[in-house]
Amino acid sequence: MDLATGAMGSLLLKLGDLLTKEYKLQTGVKEDVEYLKRELESMYAALRKVGDVPRDQLDKQVKLWANEVRDLSFIMEDIVDKFLVRVEGAEPAIKPRKLKKLMKKMGDLFSKSKTRHEISDEIKDIKVRVKEAADRRDRYRVNDVAVNPVGAITVDPRLLDLYKDQKELVGIDDSLNELTKMMSDGDGDVSKQLKILSIFGFGGLGKTIIAKAVYDKLKAQFDCCAFIPVGRNPSVKKLLNGILLEISGQKYLELDERQLINKLRGLLENKRYLIVIDDIWDTKTWELVKTALVCNNCGSRIITTTRILEVATMASEVYKLQPLSLDLSKDLFHRRLSCAAIEWPNHLPAEVYDKILHKCGGVPLAIITIASLLGGKPVELWSKVYTSIGFGDEDNEDVENTRKILLFSYYDLPCHLKTCLLYLSIYPEDHLIEKDSLIWKWVAEGFIQEEPGVGLFEIGERYFNELVNKSMIMPVEEALYLGMEMHVGAITGCRVHDMMLDMICVLSKEEKFVTILDTDEQYTTSHCNDRRLAVQYIVRPLASTSTLQARSLIALCNIEMLPSLSCFEALRVLALEGPYDSHHPSHLEHVGKLVHLRHLKLSSMDIGELPKEIGYLKFLLVLDLGRNSISELPESIGRLSQLKCLNICETDIEVPYWIGNLTSLEELSLGEVDDDNFVTELGKLTELRKLYISGILKLSNDRAMNGWAESVAKVSKIQVIDISLVLGCRISRHEENPWERYALSPQLRFLHMAYDEPGLVARINPSLLPNLSHLKLRIFGPDLEVFGSFRELVSLKLVTSSAPHHDTMGGAGAFPKLRVFKTQATLGSFQEGDMPVLESLEFSIVAQSNDDGISFGFDFRSLGNLPLLKEVIVTLYAPPADHKKARETAKRAIHVLPNCLRHYITLEDIKKLEILTELRLPCISTCGNQG
Repeated sequence: MDLATGAMGSLLLKLGDLLTKEYKLQTGVKEDVEYLKRELESMYAALRKVGDVPRDQLDKQVKLWANEVRDLSFIMEDIVDKFLVRVEGAEPAIKPRKLKKLMKKMGDLFSKSKTRHEISDEIKDIKVRVKEAADRRDRYRVNDVAVNPVGAITVDPRLLDLYKDQKELVGIDDSLNELTKMMSDGDGDVSKQLKILSIFGFGGLGKTIIAKAVYDKLKAQFDCCAFIPVGRNPSVKKLLNGILLEISGQKYLELDERQLINKLRGLLENKRYLIVIDDIWDTKTWELVKTALVCNNCGSRIITTTRILEVATMASEVYKLQPLSLDLSKDLFHRRLSCAAIEWPNHLPAEVYDKILHKCGGVPLAIITIASLLGGKPVELWSKVYTSIGFGDEDNEDVENTRKILLFSYYDLPCHLKTCLLYLSIYPEDHLIEKDSLIWKWVAEGFIQEEPGVGLFEIGERYFNELVNKSMIMPVEEALYLGMEMHVGAITGCRVHDMMLDMICVLSKEEKFVTILDTDEQYTTSHCNDRRLAVQYIVRPLASTSTLQARSLIALCNIEMLPSLSCFEALRVLALEGPYDSHHPSHLEHVGKLVHLRHLKLSSMDIGELPKEIGYLKFLLVLDLGRNSISELPESIGRLSQLKCLNICETDIEVPYWIGNLTSLEELSLGEVDDDNFVTELGKLTELRKLYISGILKLSNDRAMNGWAESVAKVSKIQVIDISLVLGCRISRHEENPWERYALSPQLRFLHMAYDEPGLVARINPSLLPNLSHLKLRIFGPDLEVFGSFRELVSLKLVTSSAPHHDTMGGAGAFPKLRVFKTQATLGSFQEGDMPVLESLEFSIVAQSNDDGISFGFDFRSLGNLPLLKEVIVTLYAPPADHKKARETAKRAIHVLPNCLRHYITLEDIKKLEILTELRLPCISTCGNQG
């Protein structure tokens, strides 16, 4: 019942602002606001307790009360926002003449006085309703609501899996063999050391089944064994007694936790033991239990299973359980149908069959659930059943068990993460959700709880990472913009598993959190009170129905299907994210009236000009103009003092000369920058966290080069500098190096800034940039040693003026996290231990023709020392007459490797390399997207 909190978090902050800022509230109104703040804080605390209880365990009266308070919070926030807008007003950018200014001022005084009386009356009305709600809270004894673990009164469905015959299990053989090998690895003294292995994965992947299979296979090799399920909200005393019972056959109910730990340590002191701790949810429980499991150098083994990454990484090794392959998914699906006495239908359309398995995504729990669901239906109806599958729509035991297992994860989330997760119901199945856009929507919706000294986006990014770590969403590493270089290791978005999406859509609908309109569903008067609307793929235009209370409109349909914006007066979020062939430039006609708007995102709407009224939306936080042919920003936008995110990288807009006025900007995405004025303006954006330039940044002279270094140093909060192409030009080689005076921000995580500036290279130092994870840099020598010392480096791309030779690859201990290495140089041989987690490698080599054929200045066999390498991209320099022979020789060398590498070979004329090596011009153009 968590969404009953509604707008309470952001409302309480605004009430606090009203009381502390100079809004000149009348004495009576101020007292009323103080009363409301006190009562609402008390209700908020009660609602958070209610939110920890599954909906089906709540008393009906408590549900009704929570729904009422949620609605009150929305109404109250609307009143406060109306007050702020009317009293502060939306000022136009063009100043009126003095007479008009005087008349306007007199009118404003009357209007504001009238507004304050209106607000006063509304606050008094809401005070009465809040008092009534407070009385009902006490009468229903809401504060006494008890938090019960999910499924406390029913059998945990996962227990049934523990006692299945292994012959019934599908797809566990490979995992079983890998885990068995990991548990037994090591010779001599190494094999005697305690090894702790964690099996990590999404709910429903079968972690418990795999752990039990490993346990059954190995337990005969140990002196004593125990398999103990933990679950949410465990009693540590009960857990320790469970281990003692399996090891010694006896419980010690009279002992406290400390005594139980000592007892267990004594029993295990000289024994080789195997203990499985199944389904751990928090680090504190695991730390306490681990103190009881003594490290005795007897070759003992501990296995944990968890769906929480933070818990998994506390083990010495982590095994990430993967979904089933398509063939194994089919096998499990067929077996489940056979159990239901359903013969496999050969005439089932392949399209329906593929959709069914795609929805399951290789998750055994999902496959069993859907097979069970379809097994009781005539084959002719399977297609219809599939399209109507909903998480709570079927009275089926497997569906019910799936619901319980997924809800374990859901109810383990804190209240704010539940809200953020349910918001994902606005997206359809299989939708690639852009991370930054999602977080900015959370910010605009008021879901992010403020913390002193931390930006709202950074808090939202932490929320996103927590949902990933708790296996609620699936992270995606891929480019979200056409033409944008793919950044491996940088999570740019996420997807939601179909079974999880079904669950959150049902919960969202129960809470009336989001109204989803798709197919041919009509937008009618029944939706007038909806707070959030997500319009997906509809085939008929929606009716123009006034929705005075709608706070969000997220549309993934063609724009012409939507009603006029004049129907929406209270919007905070407007995201028109329809397909790129959506053309409706006039749809923004009434956007200037959306005075509460915080977030405006546009798709390709064929817009050539932006309404200047957008500059009057004084609360606007995000302006994302998508892929439109706009060539100029209205100057009024320079007055948006709260704007935090501006994205114009896919438009024709030149950077405005007043960009430095937007001093609240945290994220700035631009196209091409060919204006020295920008270099100066950038230094004024001291809150900037991310700078992305998709085109060219031109630094045309010494002054621009120096000014750029100075401004980059001023943006001390910057974490991301991602520039596709830098053209830097120095007229004088005697100019003082500006990087001797300026330093990069130590907060930098992502630096793609390759241009001809040797002084910058000296600033790329692990002690100065401890958080650096992605680096693209122009270098002037072959040395790799300094880069190997960056402990967080995931991606390294080196641009060179010539083709230096990297003789060593860093050595043991260097590049511990490097997954991508791209260089224009030739490489030395890789030794065992070099770049231990490298996945993608790109480099250049020279092919030389001799009597024995073609030889290279690189030993391809050394690639076998890179255990995780997946792809190799090679640029071969050779005379054109040797191109074919050089390609075939390189291919043969790669094919014999044990890694089964993907490979891409590009051929270049050797003369081109000679020209590059000799050409040393004072004006250098260096590109960000190489080959």
